[in-house]
Amino acid sequence: MPAAAYAGKECVCQFKRGICDQTCVKDMLETPFYIACLKLKGRKCLVVGGGALGLEKTEGLLACDGDVTVIAPEVGPELEQLAAEGSITWERREYGGAADLEGVFMVIACTDDTDVNIKIYDDAEARAMLVNIVDVPPLCNFILPALVRMGPLAIAISTAGASPALAKRMKREVAELFGDEYATLAIMLNDARGWAKGTLPTYQDRKAFFESIVNGEPDPIALLRAGDSAAVLDLIAAAQRTHAPA
Repeated sequence: MPAAAYAGKECVCQFKRGICDQTCVKDMLETPFYIACLKLKGRKCLVVGGGALGLEKTEGLLACDGDVTVIAPEVGPELEQLAAEGSITWERREYGGAADLEGVFMVIACTDDTDVNIKIYDDAEARAMLVNIVDVPPLCNFILPALVRMGPLAIAISTAGASPALAKRMKREVAELFGDEYATLAIMLNDARGWAKGTLPTYQDRKAFFESIVNGEPDPIALLRAGDSAAVLDLIAAAQRTHAPA
């Protein structure tokens, strides 16, 4: 099992507390995390560890078109298959040190060796690069929220590490609240962006145009739920006529 930080077990972070007392994460709930969406397409991403968590993190990076390398002496059958089909690069060995991070944008590690995890974190920090040691908050400079994905939409849910179980419940409820119709509307509005940028001269003009569609009557989401995408296209066309400069 990968290392994990929680009270009462052997310390797995750089503070070497002996038995974990959660000192290292006492400020997590007060930490203001800067939320950003990273463009990973074509960027080199490294996963160290080939178990179930290594597979989970690899699949998440592949979903965002990352160029993924996995370093691990052994991997599970799913990762082995991804390597065989050419979706990832598997280097069948232990982490070799700072040279493994050359040209890498992001590293995620999930090994069961605390010293290796600390080494990966220190090497990454020295390069001011993104690093996440799974389940060890003090060995991370970014955290991974629970995600709801629908087409081009992505909704992130974070409890700052306080309760992954709560984040999972919220993820389920958010997915039920915001269905496929929201993704469909996003695609339709994206198709209108070119017209808006080429026709409406100011940001405020473009903002008013899109808000008149999203917040107008009839409700485009209700129309899409009823299966009437043509009516939404009519709404967009009507807004274009209304907002076009005289």
